[in-house]
Amino acid sequence: MDFSTKWSNLPSAPSLKKLTQVGFGAPAERQQAAVQDLVKAHIESFDQAVTEGLCRAVQAVPPFEFMFRNDRITLAYVEATIQKPVVNKASVCNELRVFPAECRGRCCTYRGKLVADVSWSVNGVPKGIIKQALGQVPIMVKSKLCNLHGLSPKELIEHHEEAEEMGGYFIVNGIEKVIRMLIMPRRNYPIAMSRPKWKSRGQGYTQYGISIRCVRDEHTAVNMNLHYLDNGTVILNFIYQKELFFLPLGFALKALVGFTDYQIYQELVKGQEENSFYKSCVTEMLRLVMEEGCTTREKVLDYLGVRFRVKMNMPQWYTNEQCARFLLSECICIHLKSDAEKFYQLCLMTRKLFTFAKQGCLEDNPDSLMCQEVLTPGQLYLMFLKEKLTAWFVSVKMSMDKRSKKLPSEISIETLMKLFNNSSDLTKPFEYLLATGNLNSKTGLGMLQNTGLSVVADKLNFIRYLSHFRCVHRGAAFAKMRTTSVRRLLPESWGFLCPVHTPDGEPCGLMNHMTAHCEIVAPAHMTTSIPALLCCLGVTPVDTTPGRPYVDCYPVVLDGAMVGWVERELAPGLSESLRRFKVQKEKRVPPWTEIVLVPQTGKASMYPGLFIFTTPCRMVRPVRNLAMGMQELIGTFEQVFLNVGIFEDEIEKGVTTHQELFPHSMLSVVANFIPYSDHNQSPRNMYQCQMGKQTMGFPLHSYQDRSDNKLYRLQTPQSPLVRPRMYDHYNMDNYPIGTNAIVAVISYSGYDMEDAMIVNKSSWERGFAHGCVYKSELVDLDEKVKGEDGLVFGVQPGDPKVNGMLDADGLPSIGASLKNGDPFYSYINLNTGKSFVCFYKSQETCVVDNIKVCSNDAGTGRFKRVCITVRVPRNPTIGDKFASRHGQKGILSRLWPAEDMPFTESGMMPDILFNPHGFPSRMTIGMLIESMAGKSAALHGLCHDATPFTFSEEHSALEHFGKMLQAAGYNFYGTERLYSGMSGLELEADIFIGVVYYQRLRHMVSDKFQVRTTGARDKVTNQPVGGRNIQGGIRFGEMERDALLAHGSSFLLHDRLFNCSDRSVAQVCVDCGSLLSPLLEKPPPAWSATCHRRTVCVLCGKSSAVDTVSVPYVFRYFVAELAAMNIKVKLDVK
Repeated sequence: MDFSTKWSNLPSAPSLKKLTQVGFGAPAERQQAAVQDLVKAHIESFDQAVTEGLCRAVQAVPPFEFMFRNDRITLAYVEATIQKPVVNKASVCNELRVFPAECRGRCCTYRGKLVADVSWSVNGVPKGIIKQALGQVPIMVKSKLCNLHGLSPKELIEHHEEAEEMGGYFIVNGIEKVIRMLIMPRRNYPIAMSRPKWKSRGQGYTQYGISIRCVRDEHTAVNMNLHYLDNGTVILNFIYQKELFFLPLGFALKALVGFTDYQIYQELVKGQEENSFYKSCVTEMLRLVMEEGCTTREKVLDYLGVRFRVKMNMPQWYTNEQCARFLLSECICIHLKSDAEKFYQLCLMTRKLFTFAKQGCLEDNPDSLMCQEVLTPGQLYLMFLKEKLTAWFVSVKMSMDKRSKKLPSEISIETLMKLFNNSSDLTKPFEYLLATGNLNSKTGLGMLQNTGLSVVADKLNFIRYLSHFRCVHRGAAFAKMRTTSVRRLLPESWGFLCPVHTPDGEPCGLMNHMTAHCEIVAPAHMTTSIPALLCCLGVTPVDTTPGRPYVDCYPVVLDGAMVGWVERELAPGLSESLRRFKVQKEKRVPPWTEIVLVPQTGKASMYPGLFIFTTPCRMVRPVRNLAMGMQELIGTFEQVFLNVGIFEDEIEKGVTTHQELFPHSMLSVVANFIPYSDHNQSPRNMYQCQMGKQTMGFPLHSYQDRSDNKLYRLQTPQSPLVRPRMYDHYNMDNYPIGTNAIVAVISYSGYDMEDAMIVNKSSWERGFAHGCVYKSELVDLDEKVKGEDGLVFGVQPGDPKVNGMLDADGLPSIGASLKNGDPFYSYINLNTGKSFVCFYKSQETCVVDNIKVCSNDAGTGRFKRVCITVRVPRNPTIGDKFASRHGQKGILSRLWPAEDMPFTESGMMPDILFNPHGFPSRMTIGMLIESMAGKSAALHGLCHDATPFTFSEEHSALEHFGKMLQAAGYNFYGTERLYSGMSGLELEADIFIGVVYYQRLRHMVSDKFQVRTTGARDKVTNQPVGGRNIQGGIRFGEMERDALLAHGSSFLLHDRLFNCSDRSVAQVCVDCGSLLSPLLEKPPPAWSATCHRRTVCVLCGKSSAVDTVSVPYVFRYFVAELAAMNIKVKLDVK
């Protein structure tokens, strides 16, 4: 995690040298570090999970014991490894390794084999170790287990990847999936919370409680609460296997340590010795335990074992005490190893709870970033893997029970291996988790949600792609909440979460993005040496007495374990010494340590103490430590108690301790690409963050090797002339997203009202914003005709349906143009000799771009699977959406002929006419500055720096660029005299004209328009079906009906809702008013009389009263449904 040099060598200004230097486009020797760092959190956490994490998880799975034919059988994991992706055994191949590009093309999963060593023993006698494959698990691309790990750009291109391939995702069924990063409560930190709904948990419960999420090294998590009752006692509650359990605190404390009641009392009242109410409450809690006859630790354990045994699923031969010890180790403060540590931690939590309940300290805000961390992909992967490893033992037992009659009396190693192979493997559960994002778990893994855990990493453009890896989500549970407090932007998230880059609408404030330099701690560091270091620095160990009263001491907590006490005067010096060791990387204090001294303030504030965190999954970011002149990583909790300056003139000596590395450090990667964002209204920057992700650009370079459902491509993208420094830092010129356009701000012709814009037809003819869409279709003959083995692609010679438009292999030729109804591909049944032709169904003309012949996983597919990629040209048409980089979106309303466009004195014509009414209310001054800067850049051959906060009131952008324009002989304010293209006369007003970088968005009329004359109807109601894909109609709803009523156009309304919908002619009996009773009479025996059958009312028995009416078909259906419910509908026919 070397962060010291990463942000110190940012480019000082953008430049076009990269595009003009010799060898542009040739692969570099190594990949660009800045781009690779975008997915660092994902890859590092996965690497950690499959190396150290896997070892820890395997050790943490308890041995599984059960009875089989009077024998006690024990199964346990010794170790487990995940292998790199290779082809299946018995496959014929040149290359054993499998690469991601192949999995994408074949629509299969990129996975490696999980192999475990399982030891087994009978009646405690070890019988040996069996090496067992437990199935295939997905592998993250570019991780240590991936075959692309460590390859140079040139080697990556040889393997059909991007030169700058970042990885960080899984490939499941050919689709790139990212595990979403979720915000979770900070691990092992007790959070004081007030929840009114807790009152409903039982009699005497109050809204006060302390919540703690305990997480082990291998990421197993358990949520635990301490509840304050109005009689002064405390109840501990925890969740085990998705069930809620309650336990009075006294029992838990007495079960953990063999102390006397007085010793427990003394520990609990530390720092509260003067509080008589608190002391009486503690006495009351311990008295409750005595009343149950639990005088010693052994008796308490036996008491708990009897009560919890039924829920713990323990073997019968376990004693009650063993059951109780299992309960303590798996459910109570599971992050701590020893029972004594758990005891001291519970005492600390109890003291905090009483202080909070009596308004001695404030409530912690669970929505604040200081009480939160991130659930990384590696963490979720490992938790799920550990649970499935435990479940595999249960499946072995079940398969033994099922086959118990067939098994020999003596269990041999061969029998056991057969049983192992018949047990459920881990392939399906993992693929299901990643493919659907749904979590199937017995324990719930200590999480609030079990859906939406993975998302598709769609490569619409590079900006959208990288956003998936920088996104952190608050969780699906909060999306449905009525309260808005969860979505608020709190000051604590400064520098960690971007204030701009969040979607508008439903997920606003829930889906946030990390700032460009925010990182997530991945390594887990051993902290065994830190307690000794703390003692050297003046901390009194937890079991000894400090020199001052406990009231004047701070508790010292290291990763959720109470280490000791430090006197109030020594605490600031202690934290400074620790910080010095951390920055200088001395005394084995890791650089990502978080040192938080919460001071005593004399009034109700946060609960005081010295908290030290070294755990993974926390957010950290680099700032400059002014005292040492070096970079330091600070955490979210720590930042609240530090004074961090931004500019040099803000620094106060003796107050400011740290400084930001650069002023735009609060922005995310995407927000950093907005030019002059400090001159725009905030919502416009938010819109641009969204629209930048919908731009048609250049998402990748390996179009020939991809088989995505849909890919967009801009034909002639350009490098912007005005751009922030970060654009070059991430080398975005590799994936450009727009075109430099000459934009005149003028209201011309009225075709530019309400955000519409006019484009010069000549610019359009020269290729302005031309693009295309790549669409791929995978044709698998095995799936097309199930159970038929003899199908292959091919053409019967002289087949009239093919009409010579397909090659001999039954596929279209590359570069062929296809129209609606043309033959698309053909296949032959070898058994019958028949051929089948499938036709191109889309209305749009396309060109066949490439065809890939695929096989199946075993390599036995023959000529049965192909992927056909076609290219649909999409040049801008009226109604297509464009946007500048300032949230100024508009649609193309007219392609204006060049001869009618306004022109400047030098004869230059603008590409785009932008309506001036778009500026006043939106206040996107950044776009005006960009226009001037772009104009001066084009005139002087420069590339201007558009990084926010570079200009100020003293050094204004207008002055800077105005002088540059003057130097080139242009107007200081960027305006010019224009001549009307219609009349040739000079326009009276000066027109603001310059160069703005424009983006073409993916929303195109060709994908949106919907038209229907006649077509499919619903089988039940007989009304036209909806939906664009099936040529359906557009719903004419209640509000549209109201509008026509208000206009008084009743015939039009009748036509829409009746004639054009489901008009039907029905027979009705005038006498009894029934729609259902008129039926055709039965034909007489003489067959010739059938043509004169009358309609007779079954109820009245006569045909004279039957009349014909026009009613909506759905009404007849409704009457029939009511009749089925024994309700009669009577019509009054006049």
